[in-house]
Amino acid sequence: MKKILFVSLIVLLAAATGVAMAAKGFPKRNITAVVVWGAGGGTDTCNRIIHAEMAKVLGVNINVINKTGGVAGSVGMSHAYSQKHDGYTLCGLSESNVTAGVQGGWDKKFDVWDTFIVGGSPDVISVTPDTPYQNLTDLIEAAKKNPNSIKAAASGAGSIHHLNLLAVEKGSGADFNFIPYKGSAPSQYAAITGEVSVVVTSLAEQQQLLRGGKLRALGMLIPESFDVEGLGNIPSSFDAYPSLSEYLPISQAIGFAVPADAPAEAKAVLVDAFNQAMATEKVKTWAKENYYLLSGKSGAESKAVFDALESNFAWTLWELGAATVEPSKLGIPKP
Repeated sequence: MKKILFVSLIVLLAAATGVAMAAKGFPKRNITAVVVWGAGGGTDTCNRIIHAEMAKVLGVNINVINKTGGVAGSVGMSHAYSQKHDGYTLCGLSESNVTAGVQGGWDKKFDVWDTFIVGGSPDVISVTPDTPYQNLTDLIEAAKKNPNSIKAAASGAGSIHHLNLLAVEKGSGADFNFIPYKGSAPSQYAAITGEVSVVVTSLAEQQQLLRGGKLRALGMLIPESFDVEGLGNIPSSFDAYPSLSEYLPISQAIGFAVPADAPAEAKAVLVDAFNQAMATEKVKTWAKENYYLLSGKSGAESKAVFDALESNFAWTLWELGAATVEPSKLGIPKP
């Protein structure tokens, strides 16, 4: 009899434990966030900030690791996507990853991910201090008067900074001599050393160079002006050229993603934790101090942003001859 009672007690305890675990639902263990860019960069920092706050809500750790390499972050994306689609592996990424497919590093359309957008730093168009351009109008009119004579850097062909430069040209009628570089840092270095006269990168990336007098900001590539500590107000380029509104803004979209076919329960929990984390003073203070505009989009809103970015980036690369796979073969519509 005692043996039967003992066995029955074990069964009841096991059942109770099972019920408790089932009641907790997702997550029951730590989560891993695979960031596709290097440690210390914008995407890495964004992920570490948001996941630290999300972990407090979820009650488990979110361990951030970096897996770089490949084409447009394809190594990290492939690794994250190859794990079980159970919500326990996230992928830290940015708008630049939408070009992996047309560059041959990824064989899927980007909507295999459900994305979460923390935000991004707006782009600014700047010049070297020794140039004669005191404001955006001076620069644009000079570029219109002598087409293709003013050298401008904006990271690599097809990058968000290059697309912003193209938008400035379309919206103002200017014609710059675009010189591609391998990233924002090299393009900014080219500007401060005089290889180019104009550079378009994000305010977060330029801020120290602007404060140090190495660059002079002429205009934000968003509808609003921007107050920068130690520099004052940087006007919106839209003020001088309202027609830019037809092509801008094209904003960074830094955040993370989970496979779209992950369990609905897990995704719902992640959305709730994300929303709570975005509302914290920690995230708001970090964004303000680093000149990031917060987004907080997820679900259909975030998908619409990434769909538009993928279409714009992919077809621009294809038309520039910088893509190896035609976007239509991946089901990417023209913008």
